[in-house]
Amino acid sequence: MVNAIDQTRRMLSLVTYLRERPGARVGDVARAFGVTEAELIGDLNVLPMCGTSFRGGDLLDIDTDGEHIWWHNPGTADQVTEPLRLAADEATALLVAARAVATLPGLREGDRQALLRACAKLEAAAGEAAGASARLSVTFESEGSVFADVDRAIAERRRLWIRYYSPARDELTEREVDPIRLFAVGHTYFEAWCRLSEDRRMFRLDRVAEIKLLDAPSDPPPIEPRDLSAGLIQTSGDDPEVVVEVGPGGRWVAEYYPHDSAEELPGGGLRVTLRTPDPGSLRRLALRLGADGRITEPRELADSARQAAVSALAAYGEV
Repeated sequence: MVNAIDQTRRMLSLVTYLRERPGARVGDVARAFGVTEAELIGDLNVLPMCGTSFRGGDLLDIDTDGEHIWWHNPGTADQVTEPLRLAADEATALLVAARAVATLPGLREGDRQALLRACAKLEAAAGEAAGASARLSVTFESEGSVFADVDRAIAERRRLWIRYYSPARDELTEREVDPIRLFAVGHTYFEAWCRLSEDRRMFRLDRVAEIKLLDAPSDPPPIEPRDLSAGLIQTSGDDPEVVVEVGPGGRWVAEYYPHDSAEELPGGGLRVTLRTPDPGSLRRLALRLGADGRITEPRELADSARQAAVSALAAYGEV
């Protein structure tokens, strides 16, 4: 069970490990760190965006041919790991963010104290540049609190109780879950074993209406984490086909939803053909599009979406 903090520690260790073992085999490295090869490749895709600055020569130059991993940074290790120099705006942003994270409810006390010590060191190093940060503050919305509780539950292997909004059914449900990991694909989610459905589920943090950390131990069955390299929504050729026609204001559908085709229509619209294991979940898409689009196929779904729109208008008229 790996959380975001564990992943960060692993990636930092990877830098030293790979620098000392040029040409290391992907399988050997994955076994050394106790992860799957897919998870390791995901880490390797992130590492080239890290370094002492965002100048090209300061970023880590690590790549793989799928079998071996290569470290290409020229010079010695000291040149790659030289002390980080922060500009005034960078120091201010870092201090403001760190102080805000330190206020999160549910944050482990050891992590909070470590964060505050790091802030003190950064303030001392930044000197006058740190003064501006004292005049700024950030307040997290409820999602920040949910993140902290989920992260703590994963670290302490404890079960969670949540009230969760399901957009497909437009209802709130109460359930106990055994959290497995936090991850971000556009939005922030956590993967968990749901005791209500007795199956693996993905929960979006901003849809958690209420959360409680339980004393019961978390005990999910041994399951392989889903491969999310192709995105959260992964369709199959066997899934039902849905056709959505949108105007210029609905072209974002082709950018947001994986689709088989997007055919241009007169006036700047699109005819988008996509597949989904749950066509009924697209009724909310039709309501969101409003005058900017409509479902045309299958006919049963088109009629259902139209009826949902009529019911919504009728309810609005009664207010």
